[in-house]
Amino acid sequence: MRGRLCALALACAFLAGCSPLPRAREMGDMALLRTMGVDWLETGLSVTASTGPRARGLQAEGQSALVLSAQSQSLSGACLAMQGQSDSYVFFGYVDQLLLGEELARHGVVSVLDYFARDVELGLGAQLWLVREASAEEAVRSGGDQGVEARLSTLQIDSEMGVATISRTAGEVYADLLEQGAAYVPALIPAEGGEGDTSLLEGGYGILKGELLAGYLEGREARGLELLAGRPGVNLLEGELPENRAALRVTQAHTEMSPIWEGNKLMGLTLTCRVEADLLEYRYPLSDQERKELTGRLASQVENQIRGALDKLRQWQADCLGLGAQVALTSPGKWQAIQEDWPSIFAALEPDLQIRVSIQE
Repeated sequence: MRGRLCALALACAFLAGCSPLPRAREMGDMALLRTMGVDWLETGLSVTASTGPRARGLQAEGQSALVLSAQSQSLSGACLAMQGQSDSYVFFGYVDQLLLGEELARHGVVSVLDYFARDVELGLGAQLWLVREASAEEAVRSGGDQGVEARLSTLQIDSEMGVATISRTAGEVYADLLEQGAAYVPALIPAEGGEGDTSLLEGGYGILKGELLAGYLEGREARGLELLAGRPGVNLLEGELPENRAALRVTQAHTEMSPIWEGNKLMGLTLTCRVEADLLEYRYPLSDQERKELTGRLASQVENQIRGALDKLRQWQADCLGLGAQVALTSPGKWQAIQEDWPSIFAALEPDLQIRVSIQE
């Protein structure tokens, strides 16, 4: 009898239009956030999020990007505070770009990455960027009415095509921090253009040691990191020859590591980097001597780039490329004896670099 009464009451509630179940929301009732920026404050965290351009009405008329910002002692508190700032339900499930301000990186990023791992709407699949010399809020707002999502998506696609810095997900960076104690993150710099417009420019890579910012790799050092990671970006050699002119572009790079042991003591590392380059331009077909000269020049450039990156990483004791993990795979028993001291051992070792270059026409 009691069950029948409950069923009857539930049916009456539905007929009366008063459902005890959560009401499904229409897409038009929701603000679908795409980009989130997190900054450090002395009192907690500041969170800024953007929807990007939105469609409105049956004709899908353009509507400016919605930007929300809130501060709280915690990331969850700031996200909840945003709900009261919009006449639509704020939904975080579409956030696929995460920007971290430089000041936050100097105080620690793990709490933010951990929140993304635990939250039911957010996730570690979001692309992660470090905003250099500025706040994440400035970067999120730099897109104006059109939002910054298109620019970030373009950088991500360009990275996949090998014409921009290596893009990384929050999950990849979080895993590296947990497993290696260090990680690299692509950096962006807000820069003002004409008529007050602001754009996000590539700013090399931020290197995290533990969960703190150790420093940046840029220029030749950034190119060296890309080579060691097997993801060469725009890496050119423009060579003037006595009677010819040529331009080469690195298209592939692969590095193998071999540890050098004396008993249980690691004495050194040999890094063999094999590089392939395409001949983009030439005035005349290359002679054997010209090919040999260009091969030597490119090998010297690649070695200079890799050594520059390794010198900085060793200085910071930040093995963000997982060389220690490769040592562990080749010599697991010996690795256990040096694992705790690996950061200082890595800093003290100067790897022997072997560069192998081939040129494709």
